[in-house]
Amino acid sequence: MKTYYIHIKGVVQGVGFRPFIYKLARKMKLTGWVNNTTNGIYIHINSETENAENFVNSISNSAPKLSIITSLSVTEIPFKEYSTFEIVHSKSEKETSLLLTPDFAMCSDCCEEINQESNHRFQYPFTTCTNCGPRFSIINSLPYDRETTTMHSFEMCPNCNTEYQNPLDRRYYSQTNSCPNCAIQLSLFENDILTENFKDLDYIVKQWKDGKIIAIKGIGGYLLTCDATNPLVIQRLRKLKNRPTKPFALLYHDVYELAEDVEMDICEKLELENSKASIVLLNIKNDRMTPLAMDEIAPNLKQIGVMLPYTPFYKILISKFGKPIIATSGNLSNSTIIYEDKKAIEELSKLADIVLLNNREIVIPQDDSVLKYSSIKFQKIVIRRSRGLAPTYINANLEVPKKAILSMGAMLKSTFTLLHQKNIYISQYLGNTDNFEAELNYKHTWDHFKKLFNPKLEVILTDKHPNYFSSVYGKEMALEKNIPVVEIQHHKAHFYAVLGENNLLDSNEEILGVIWDGTGLGDDGNVWGGEFFKFQNNSIERVHHLDEFHFLLGDKMPKEPRISAFAITSGISDAKIIRDKFSETEWNIYQKLLQNEPHLKSTSIGRLFDAVASLLLGIDKQSFEGEAAMRLENAAYTYFRANNITKYYSYFKKEKAPLNFTNFIITHILSDIESGYEKEFIAAKFHITIAQYISIIAKEQGVKKVAFSGGVFQNQWLIELILLFMNDDFDLYFHKELSPNDECISFGQLMYYLYNED
Repeated sequence: MKTYYIHIKGVVQGVGFRPFIYKLARKMKLTGWVNNTTNGIYIHINSETENAENFVNSISNSAPKLSIITSLSVTEIPFKEYSTFEIVHSKSEKETSLLLTPDFAMCSDCCEEINQESNHRFQYPFTTCTNCGPRFSIINSLPYDRETTTMHSFEMCPNCNTEYQNPLDRRYYSQTNSCPNCAIQLSLFENDILTENFKDLDYIVKQWKDGKIIAIKGIGGYLLTCDATNPLVIQRLRKLKNRPTKPFALLYHDVYELAEDVEMDICEKLELENSKASIVLLNIKNDRMTPLAMDEIAPNLKQIGVMLPYTPFYKILISKFGKPIIATSGNLSNSTIIYEDKKAIEELSKLADIVLLNNREIVIPQDDSVLKYSSIKFQKIVIRRSRGLAPTYINANLEVPKKAILSMGAMLKSTFTLLHQKNIYISQYLGNTDNFEAELNYKHTWDHFKKLFNPKLEVILTDKHPNYFSSVYGKEMALEKNIPVVEIQHHKAHFYAVLGENNLLDSNEEILGVIWDGTGLGDDGNVWGGEFFKFQNNSIERVHHLDEFHFLLGDKMPKEPRISAFAITSGISDAKIIRDKFSETEWNIYQKLLQNEPHLKSTSIGRLFDAVASLLLGIDKQSFEGEAAMRLENAAYTYFRANNITKYYSYFKKEKAPLNFTNFIITHILSDIESGYEKEFIAAKFHITIAQYISIIAKEQGVKKVAFSGGVFQNQWLIELILLFMNDDFDLYFHKELSPNDECISFGQLMYYLYNED
């Protein structure tokens, strides 16, 4: 008989790992103990060698489905005899080396319980177990135990305590355990009156039916909700929220109800039903069964973001209502999601007729995650990585040193990445930090990470743009800690992010990086965004880019696509279509701006999309970032759905890149508009041509591998076309679990630094 010490690291807290080990050890008649620490799971067992090997194999092969094992080590230690197998209390180690567990959607067992009239948790809105419920959003400190979460103030009733203490029960050490006898309580704020211990959920349903807007506290913050079939209430919500056209997400009861309204493949169904419960973007059916107010939900688009109820509360309410509801972040437009009750009463009561609170505190706010799949090749595209996905990033093939490094990310779609104890933590989406509320959210989240891990930072990484909030804040922290700051160019960080995620950083082969987005400060001081880099043996070179055009009026240019059209067509055309977009005064001022040298140049393909959307669709100003590009993609979608995508038309007559691609494509588009071709046809032709442009440049560069990053590659039809034109001749690499937009910048900064430090 020997004694073995087993150490397991990964996502192993809050997922039922200790009871799993307990049951397995008892089944195999082993003695010893299992313990939860800030450094993972510790196990001691008395066993013969063969039985110990079987035990370890069973752990690897049968671990709880929500867990992720990143390392498992077994060491024989001096013999110590144990008479039983026990679960011992958690303890803290000097160094915290623990992957954080994300919030999980309601499991099928809990869903069944809330629908059973004979069950004492029938219709209880906060039913959870070891396999589901909030985790990351309620943690105050590590390790993850009830006393270190916002559940510490809730005293369990005798029945819940019995479940909690029984290793064979599904709710053993379920830190969010409660029931109607020791309930998390609801409160309702309406007409300046707060009603505590609110229980009449039928009243909420009636208010939806009566056209009311209701703010509801969820796992990561408040959602604003209303009837998705009532155009008047949605119009009112848009006006109050100052959100003229940006699409709203919908909450459906189940996939069967959803399937009546949208096109849904198996991969999309699985995304909707899994423990992450993200919003998934789906194509709406023309013959949908539900009378959705589509003109108000997603103006000018044929795609909607949908999710299923991921909490018992949402499930109970939507079941009673019987129709889908709008479920959008509880905030003013461009602000971060509200999660504090006091602030919800103060601010959301201005937007909602009713605010529905509960007394379980949220520590860290999170928006819902958003993703989509391309319609033909089913390429996954993460749009927003937040609740259910963040903050841990796991890539078993990615070797990182034992250093403490913080990378600050960019300005839009902000995240930060922390390397600590060889673990990589990528924060949830933190908003656009050109907004003060988002700055506060960024600081609040980083302060929480500092509290959890107490990292001894060695270096801070920032974007090269000196005026980003993340850059300024990073330099302030570095100065305070007397540690170095390293600036990393925006698009190189994008490239290293997709290389790192696909484990290509040690490759000896040449890899072409196609990095396309709206804005990023280039090494030459200009605004980049249509970049081609070549990577080999950890050397990176800018080998091609979109042709330069004038970058005018700073932040005004991305907000007004007509300015991109004006700048890009300068010297190409004086067509009336451009002149009519401006007043006489504007036209004269902008003409003088063009004549005043020097001014910034841009290679941004994001601005090229804006220019084409302005010329083709008349979108001269946009109310949210990316609106023009989304509308242009939607126009192409309309054409592709009506025609065989393999029967394509392109502006290229031969496979050779023109000397000035921007002039080339804009000239042809203006000609097609003048000739009276349908807008959808021209939009499709534009997408086809830029996909072929990538293929041509890749062939000219003589590479076999091509990687893609940048917000432009959230465009699913562009990705479909790239796969169509390039899949046979190239190895193509896209982001997998990270978004191609600026959310991946902080991870890319870390990868760049680790592979380029002296």
